[in-house]
Amino acid sequence: MSVLRTQCTLAECLHFPRFSSGSIKIPVCVKFPATIKILLRDYVAKRSLALIRYSTHLVKPPLLLPMTDSNSSCIDGAYAEIVVVRHGETEWNADGRIQGHLDVELNEAGRQQAASVAERLSKETKISAVYSSDLKRALVTAETIAARCGGLEVITDPDLRERNLGDLQGLVLREAVKLSPKAYKAFLSHRTNQDIPGGGESLDQLYQRCTSSLQRIGRKHKGERVVVVSHGGVIRSLYKRVCPDAKSGGKVLNTSVNIFHLSDEEWTIKSWGDVSHLDQTGYLKSGFGGDKTSG
Repeated sequence: MSVLRTQCTLAECLHFPRFSSGSIKIPVCVKFPATIKILLRDYVAKRSLALIRYSTHLVKPPLLLPMTDSNSSCIDGAYAEIVVVRHGETEWNADGRIQGHLDVELNEAGRQQAASVAERLSKETKISAVYSSDLKRALVTAETIAARCGGLEVITDPDLRERNLGDLQGLVLREAVKLSPKAYKAFLSHRTNQDIPGGGESLDQLYQRCTSSLQRIGRKHKGERVVVVSHGGVIRSLYKRVCPDAKSGGKVLNTSVNIFHLSDEEWTIKSWGDVSHLDQTGYLKSGFGGDKTSG
């Protein structure tokens, strides 16, 4: 399988705030003197060039919410801010090979991505704790972040593991339909209670364990900002917890930043799918392992 890795610039994955549905928009007509018009014209022209220079088609954000400044010095005590990060790239991601619970290490691109997201998070609001799946690809990503964000110790939780994909694990996706047709059919099933032959989990089982894990973390860290490093399938389930009626959260790219606010009563998403820190490192355009047809 050919690998298409692309790069993005700073503005590519920043999800800009939008007025809420309850906002009132009032058209206003303002007349300016000629001198002001010239200044405005030049300013708009420069801004247009900037937008063209940084325009992108990286990830269409599934959910646009008003965002507060990520560099604010404190978090509201009523909720925990949880920065959920997908692990860095692996060779199996690049090859289109299904990982599941198999313990695959980061490749060189993945290590660079981990360093980039760690550098980014070190410049934002202070991190109080770092949690991770115990699988190496997530754990090494988490350890890189923890070292850069004050030398924190990573807390591992097996409930943050990727979905167990049974007989599909270790197979190249395009070959799975021939090598393990029953497991492949179960994987593509729309039934959320359908498990996968070979000891694999159903989507319901994955959802239950990973949402329970995040809720425990949220209750323990109210008023704090914490990082959770996990996997594509897990992060898609967390998205489903917030947006149960939405079709999909789109591709969850390697080391993408997804920010959740968890209170006792509700979960909300502050931002989704941000990989603006990968402007130099690049990422797999396929997003393999982070979409609904891979793992």
